[in-house]
Amino acid sequence: MPAQTQTLDHLAERGAADAPALVLREGTINHETLRTRVAALAGWLQARVPQPGARVATWAAKGELTCLMPLAAARAGLVHVPVNPLLKRAQVAHILEDSGAVLLIGTPARLKTLEPEDLPEGCTVFEEGAALDEASACGAALPPSAGDPHALAAILYTSGSTGRPKGVMLSHANMWLGAESVAQYLELGPDDRALAVLPLSFDYGQNQLLSTWFAGGCVIPLDYLVPRDVVKAVEKHGVTTLAAVPPLWVQLTELEWPAQTAARLRRLTNSGGALTVDLVRRLRALFPQARLFPMYGLTEAFRSTYLDPGLVDEHPTSMGKAIPHAEILVIDEDGQVAADNVEGELVHCGPLVAQGYWQDAERTAERFKPAPAASRYGGMAVWSGDRVRRDADGLLYFVGRRDAMIKSAGNRISPQEIEEAALATGLVVEAVALGVPDERLGQAVHLVVRPAPGVDDAAQALPKRLAQDLPNFMQPRLIHWREAMPIGPNGKIDRNGLQQEVRQELAA
Repeated sequence: MPAQTQTLDHLAERGAADAPALVLREGTINHETLRTRVAALAGWLQARVPQPGARVATWAAKGELTCLMPLAAARAGLVHVPVNPLLKRAQVAHILEDSGAVLLIGTPARLKTLEPEDLPEGCTVFEEGAALDEASACGAALPPSAGDPHALAAILYTSGSTGRPKGVMLSHANMWLGAESVAQYLELGPDDRALAVLPLSFDYGQNQLLSTWFAGGCVIPLDYLVPRDVVKAVEKHGVTTLAAVPPLWVQLTELEWPAQTAARLRRLTNSGGALTVDLVRRLRALFPQARLFPMYGLTEAFRSTYLDPGLVDEHPTSMGKAIPHAEILVIDEDGQVAADNVEGELVHCGPLVAQGYWQDAERTAERFKPAPAASRYGGMAVWSGDRVRRDADGLLYFVGRRDAMIKSAGNRISPQEIEEAALATGLVVEAVALGVPDERLGQAVHLVVRPAPGVDDAAQALPKRLAQDLPNFMQPRLIHWREAMPIGPNGKIDRNGLQQEVRQELAA
């Protein structure tokens, strides 16, 4: 492990004292004030929850509490459980019970939706404002900690439409090295200003804070109501770095951006799904001066790969290569490193690998397994379940998830290949291919799409274009049209939700 690895709260100490660190509704605070407030909140937390390693949860919109808690809980020797503010009562109750949270801090409106039985025994509830007021008045500020960097620092719950969320256990070292890695390859500096639009309960959303503060920069948290709010915030705050997921990029490219506003952005970073060739071209045209970083990651190992911006135009569909502190191997069915251009499973090795799933040994054993013999790190690795291939230059390309592949009439079909063909027509701006159970075929291909603005004959033209561009076994049995795609709590298109919708439509 690199010698510079420290407990997470030391990130508060890295910026110049008088440089801006965090833009809140009440005003901007500098890094010196950030340090003071982290220390005060940590002291209050330790007084309230003296048991080392106890879990403390937050359920609130972006603001001072949700931004400071990752560092303050770490300094107090506690484990932070950030709950996505978009989740509902049942999911939140599960997370609180599963994590064994002893303290929940949230916004009053959210807390009112919970019933007493939703809280674990002994869990204390605080309203956000009261907690911050008490912390500022308690006078028990804590200095930077000297804990074990390998100790548990956070549990991030992955969310989905089916099954209960599972908690990924991240150590101080996991999160510190993730921040260092991203700050390094994005070349972040003290003058950078990151617009934090992703949920802070999302692994890369959390890293927006940590990597920017690692570099001594400033974070502007934003809970946007409409995509145009993002444009306004970029202009108002002089934003240099914007991270988003593909559904938001699609919406942002459909807006009019004043040239001077677009020119403020130095870098665009994508995660949570692959960029299409068309979307890459639109982003490059809209933000020609910005460096575009396509990335691939797993909550279980944070980020895995990124594509050098200089290669984006020539290799727009590539996932790139391993980020700093990560080793990425493509493993074939025999457990060996796959040859060039041979499909295999992406396996992530190295110090960014999480500690497993909280209180779930069975699912941990399925995903966290010994690293392949070829690994230079050894130890435990994350076996992603994602199918990829590596070209002769070492660039990786996503093929599809093993459990998402459509198996129709004996053919293994990548949903991504059908989606890319639909998007390439220019008739639709979003597309999701699904495998629906079929007695004859095993699975039939169904395609859910959102039409491109101003296209009147898309419903008639799309099947004809797909018939020209795709082989017969890939042709959709049915195309479902949507005015808007359902978005999950992590900002991605809700594929599981679409699968349920389509099945219900067919059963009606």
